[in-house]
Amino acid sequence: MLIIIHSETNQHTIAQNLGRSEYSYYFVLKEYRPVLERLGRVVEVRDPQTEVDALYLECLSRGEGCVFLSFSPPHRTPVNFTCPTLPVFAWEFSTIPNEPFDSNPLNDWRTVLRACGAAITHSSYTVDAVREVMGADYPIIAVPAPVWDRFSARGAHLQRQPLASQVRLKLKGLLVDSRKLDLRAFGPVALREGVGINFKAPPSEQELVLNGVIYTSVFNPGDGRKNWEDMLSAFCVTFREVDDATLVLKLTHHDAEEALDDILHHLYKNQSYRCRIVLIYGYLADADYEKLVQATSYVVNTSYGEGQCLPLMEFMSCGKPAVAPRTTAMIDYLDADNAFLIDTTAELTAWPHDPRRAFRTLRYITNWASLCRAYQLSYDVAKGSADRYEQMSVHAVASLKKFCSQTAAEQWLNVFFERLLENRAVETPGA
Repeated sequence: MLIIIHSETNQHTIAQNLGRSEYSYYFVLKEYRPVLERLGRVVEVRDPQTEVDALYLECLSRGEGCVFLSFSPPHRTPVNFTCPTLPVFAWEFSTIPNEPFDSNPLNDWRTVLRACGAAITHSSYTVDAVREVMGADYPIIAVPAPVWDRFSARGAHLQRQPLASQVRLKLKGLLVDSRKLDLRAFGPVALREGVGINFKAPPSEQELVLNGVIYTSVFNPGDGRKNWEDMLSAFCVTFREVDDATLVLKLTHHDAEEALDDILHHLYKNQSYRCRIVLIYGYLADADYEKLVQATSYVVNTSYGEGQCLPLMEFMSCGKPAVAPRTTAMIDYLDADNAFLIDTTAELTAWPHDPRRAFRTLRYITNWASLCRAYQLSYDVAKGSADRYEQMSVHAVASLKKFCSQTAAEQWLNVFFERLLENRAVETPGA
């Protein structure tokens, strides 16, 4: 079987697309590819409109099965090909778009899903949302990006200790440390003084030393779903008098000033605190990213919802327990044995690409007091219960193996493709 794959962002455009809409689909495609290569021949195309059907007709002429996987949300998935086409998409809301808007009939995802006849997503939460609209027998499968093998291998030789001691890592870019920063430069515009940050300066080599109880979150600050504001304010309040608690925010974005400016203002607003806040904007080589994982006690997520959350999955695959809400895709892999769970409340919101901002779905608001309790409880475990931390770490690895290993993904996709090709053969006698 030939498996054709495509993402709008690719290896040539990822640098300028970081933080932009749909950029993360490229990383999902990269994680899927080794598994797909076990199931068939894989060809990645740059221009689907000119390449997909040509490849499909070649396969048809020699009796070879063929499918096109478009790593994109349904409204950005082409439906005009002869080749069987499946969207591979992430979604973190309680309903899928089921009405046209913005003069684009494809914004009604039912149109695309009917035309494709099947789809792949990353969580049981999204499968349920699709089948609520498309019917209980709609062919859709949840296959998360299979990151476990790569990151569990990294974590296998790391010590499962909750406290960091003089872990040093280097990066090329901006490093902001709340203990070395003149926060007056990021107060209200009319009152700013002191020395700020030269965002136009060329990236320079920086060294970061981490000690104590380390909380890490990796996210795009321009993504309105991430709710980093609660993450930061609750941390500053919970650990206002605690010297050895550090929150590391590894920021993914194409523009340093845009990524950091609002966060720096919130650092100013949340004063004063003895805990430490570190912002990393720049490139970490694999060895230094591994050191960041090694230093981390807990991986943190306070988002309104997740389609899967690759950084959370990656750190947990390395044995790092989480501080996070058990909602949306995280229902599939978080529990009280591998995470300190944060309470949430459902709230009406709009689909992110709907310019009308019409309330059609739900997101999940963090209970701020519950987040503070989760921080405090996790800190107490790190400082005083090494056995419980070890148990949580082991369970994190086991849970993520079940959820997002390459073996699991291969089994699920193999069965799904076989059924898909059988059904297509029945629909097209003689194919």
